[in-house]
Amino acid sequence: MQSLLRLCGLLLILVMTACSTLPDYPPAPAGFYRVQPGDTLYRIALKHRQSVGNLVSWNQLKDPSSINAGQLLRISPQATSSTQAKPPVKPAPSTPARPAASAIALQWPATGQVIGKFNGSSNKGIDIAGKAGDPVRAAASGTVAYAGKGIRAYGNLLIIKHGNDYLTAYAHNQTLLVKEGQAVKAGQQIATLGRSGSTRDMLHFELRRQGKAIDPLSALPAQ
Repeated sequence: MQSLLRLCGLLLILVMTACSTLPDYPPAPAGFYRVQPGDTLYRIALKHRQSVGNLVSWNQLKDPSSINAGQLLRISPQATSSTQAKPPVKPAPSTPARPAASAIALQWPATGQVIGKFNGSSNKGIDIAGKAGDPVRAAASGTVAYAGKGIRAYGNLLIIKHGNDYLTAYAHNQTLLVKEGQAVKAGQQIATLGRSGSTRDMLHFELRRQGKAIDPLSALPAQ
């Protein structure tokens, strides 16, 4: 009983602390949602019964795995009036890009040589060489948060959510073999390697923790 009371007290302190440090954002207008700390695009889409693809399209998001607290997101289709103003978007805070250690253990999503390494700016993941049709496999168990080609530079893209903190992204695929909302196992084939959105056959692979890109090599076993 004492342990239960102590746990409840700790949770109350955490909630009160979180509430006291949240910025006082203005309420979101009808048809929009104000991003809260800890939100992911997948969670927002699920809450408002939308697909991640719709939110990416309606908000012209270049990177569906990176959203910021305080940002306004459209969560319903835009009116057809050409004069309707677009919602203001809170700019992302600028922070020095540096590799971060990862607490998640990953499997290699493809078997080729690493031909492009993470630098946090021009490359937010790693590039793995291969040939068209090679299998692309889930680096860890999770749920497919996005499957589509709404981001031109990434081609056919898959994003898999691993718990509350981590996402992995798989870009330039030839074909996608899983759908949004589908549960996948580590090592399961999820796509075939290709060159959609790229000039050569390869897999672009990213790892993100709470929306921030970190070096996938910090979580992958040595080749």
